[in-house]
Amino acid sequence: MPSMYPFACRQRLGLSAVVLACASLAASAPALAQGKGPGGYPIKPVRFLVPFAPGGTTDLLARLVAQRMGEELGQPLVVDNRGGAGGTIAAEIVARAPGDGYTLKMNHQGMTFNATLYPKLTFDTAKAFTAIGQLGITPNVLVLNNALPAKSLPELIALAKKTEIPFGSGGMGSSAHLAVELFMLASGVKLVHVPYKGAGPALADTISGQVQMMIATLPAAAGFIRAGKLRAIGMSGLKRSPAFPDIPTLSEGGAIKYQYDTWYGVFGPAAMPRPMVSWLNASLNRILLEPTMRQRLSDTGLEVETSTPEGLQRTVVEDIARWGKVIREARIRIE
Repeated sequence: MPSMYPFACRQRLGLSAVVLACASLAASAPALAQGKGPGGYPIKPVRFLVPFAPGGTTDLLARLVAQRMGEELGQPLVVDNRGGAGGTIAAEIVARAPGDGYTLKMNHQGMTFNATLYPKLTFDTAKAFTAIGQLGITPNVLVLNNALPAKSLPELIALAKKTEIPFGSGGMGSSAHLAVELFMLASGVKLVHVPYKGAGPALADTISGQVQMMIATLPAAAGFIRAGKLRAIGMSGLKRSPAFPDIPTLSEGGAIKYQYDTWYGVFGPAAMPRPMVSWLNASLNRILLEPTMRQRLSDTGLEVETSTPEGLQRTVVEDIARWGKVIREARIRIE
């Protein structure tokens, strides 16, 4: 009668192989979940805060970057819109988060306005965040209602010295508001501020004539300029826009000295490890310079300009000082 031991041995061997295979899979699972950064960072999804409601430029840029950046990290960046209080709600969440790289945010330079606009902030904007890298800038353009009898910047300044001209903005302390406050300081004229609940309604009323002028982002105003619904008399930056080469900058001709562009960047909490920050910066810069990504960003109106973490941090500190001066001189305060 044949022995049953060989079969029993085969059963034990088979069971042992299964156990070993399962152990091997279990051991490899954490490795499969690891990211591509220093020390296997990240090993779980990264929260990517946007300090404004969905649909705006900051939100759009965040979603474009999050999709591609997740591939670079090996883990998804989950966009989390936390609008309100001029972006300070999301900023406080990031400021309070640990510096482990699992909480990041997309922000524009409005974060530097808030350092002065909101005196009761629970954090120091210059110290509470780790700058990771800049995406680029969005040009702005000074547009007039077509019925306003001014065809150039000198004509607008001369007219504003004779009569009150109302301008629209997306609200008290918004980018469009402070851009015009800076213009008033540079030109010496006084304009009448009419705040709206968003830049879109303000731009619509500039077209209809409820207000007479606005400094708007180029992506928002471009279609109306091309359609002849708004008269553009000056770009806010130091150079003309390739999309509108016939529109001079506001500084051309020497009538005023003016420069204002909206920058966008990625930030994390304070005290993030330096190797992690350097790796995130290199990854961000790499994807921003990819031809496909660059074109997609360009389609939104963004002019890609990358930076080092140190370069973006310098920009933050300089803009806190620059816009703090504008806000104090204009006596703008939000409780």
